[in-house]
Amino acid sequence: MKKDDNTNLLYISYYWPPSGGPGVQRGLKFCKYLPQFQVQPTVLTVDEKQASYPLLDPTFEQEVPKGLQVYRTATSEPFEYYKKLSGKKEIPFSGFANQKTEDTFLDKVFKFVRGNLFIPDARVGWNKHALKKADELLRQGNYKAILTTSPPHSSQLIGLKLKKKYNLPWIADLRDPWTNIHYYDQLHHTTLAKRLDEKYERQVLEQADAIIVTSEDTKRLFLNKPVTLDVDKIHVIPNGYDEDDFKYPSQPPKDTFLITYTGTITESYNIDVFLKVMAHLMSVHSEINYKLRFVGQVSDGLKKRIEKAGVLGITEFIPYVPHQEAIRYLMESTILLLAIADVPIVYSNVPGKLFEYLASNKHIVCLGPVHSDTDHIIDECGAGRLFHYTAYDVMLDHMTQTSKAWKINPNLDLPYINHKRFSRRALSEELAKVIKQLVNN
Repeated sequence: MKKDDNTNLLYISYYWPPSGGPGVQRGLKFCKYLPQFQVQPTVLTVDEKQASYPLLDPTFEQEVPKGLQVYRTATSEPFEYYKKLSGKKEIPFSGFANQKTEDTFLDKVFKFVRGNLFIPDARVGWNKHALKKADELLRQGNYKAILTTSPPHSSQLIGLKLKKKYNLPWIADLRDPWTNIHYYDQLHHTTLAKRLDEKYERQVLEQADAIIVTSEDTKRLFLNKPVTLDVDKIHVIPNGYDEDDFKYPSQPPKDTFLITYTGTITESYNIDVFLKVMAHLMSVHSEINYKLRFVGQVSDGLKKRIEKAGVLGITEFIPYVPHQEAIRYLMESTILLLAIADVPIVYSNVPGKLFEYLASNKHIVCLGPVHSDTDHIIDECGAGRLFHYTAYDVMLDHMTQTSKAWKINPNLDLPYINHKRFSRRALSEELAKVIKQLVNN
C-alpha cells in the first residue's frame, strides 16, 4: 500500500450527534481530522430516534464532516420500559448524576436489574443490529481496520465478534475504565454477573490488536489486571480540544469574581474544602462580588452541600447547554473550577473538560488526587493548581492571593499555556499512526 493511500476505517460508536456529551466529541473530532492523515472513517451508529441518549446537543450535527458516510441502525433497549415503570422522563446520566441522593426501593431494583440482566450494560441490545449492518459494510467495502469506542462497553463486544469473523486489525478505544468505573458498585452485581463482566473485559483487552485509553493511569489500571497483555499494545490518546471551537473572545467580568464549573457533577466529587474556602472569602472580602456558576447537571446531594456550606446565595445553576454555549461560559469567567470524583479508582480519571479549560487560557483550580495525571497535566501546562480534597489551608492561601490579584486587575487570564499537544488534530494524528502501523504490519 502506498503511503498516500487512504486507509478505510469502520468506526463503530453508539454515541453520535445529535447526542451530547464528551464521548460524542471524541469520535466526532477524530472523524473530522483523520482524513488529513490518510485515514478515511465510515461511521456505524444507532438510529437517533431509537437511541437512549441522556443528553442531546443538535448543534453537533453541524460539525459532521461533509461526505462522511454515517450508517444508523435500529436498537432494542429497556429504557422506555424504565421510564414508564419509574415515572421518570430522563435516562440515567453517567454516575447517576440526575438521580436523587437516596435511592428509593424502585431505584435499587432498577440498578440491580441493570447490573445483572444487562451485561456489560443496558445498551447491549444494539449489538445484534450493529453486527448485521457491520457484516454488510465489511462484505461490500474495502475496510482495512475496525475501531470500537466505549462506553457503552457493550460496543466492544461488537468488535470482539467482528475480529473473530474477519480478522481485520481491531482497535478498542476505552474512554473510561470498565469494571473499575467509579459507580460500578452501585449496580449491585451478583458474583456471577461480575465474573461475566470481567470475562468480557478480559477478552476485549487480550484480543484487540490495540487498546486506546485516555490516561496513563488507565493504562496502568489495565496492565495490573490478570490478563495477558503486552504493554506496547496500549496507547494513551487523551481527550482534547478543537481549536475551531474557540471562536469567542475572552471576556471576564470586571465587577464580579466569577468561578465556573462546566459538566456533570455529583456527591462523589468532593468539593467541600473549596466551598468552605469560598464561605471564608465571602466573610472577609465583602468588597469582592464572588459568584460560583455550575453549567450542566448538578446532583441534588451536591446542591444540599452547597447550601450547607453557606454559599448558595452566590451560586448559579445553569442546566445543560449546547457545547458552544458551554465554551462561551468558559470564556466569560474569571477562573475555572475542576473536580475529580473522590472514589477508589481515581487516578485514572482525567476529565475531558480539562482540555477545553486549558484552551480557554483561564486559571484552573482543581480538587483531586495529588500526583495524578490531571495534576501533572495542569502543572506541566502552567495552567493553575490541583489541591487535595483536604487541603483547606493551602487552598485558602491560594484563593486569597488570587483574590488580591483580581482586585488589581480583574483579568486573570494566563499569558501562555503549553497545551498544543492536546489539540484534536494532533491527537487524531496519533490515532492515525496506531491504525496505519497495524494495517501495514
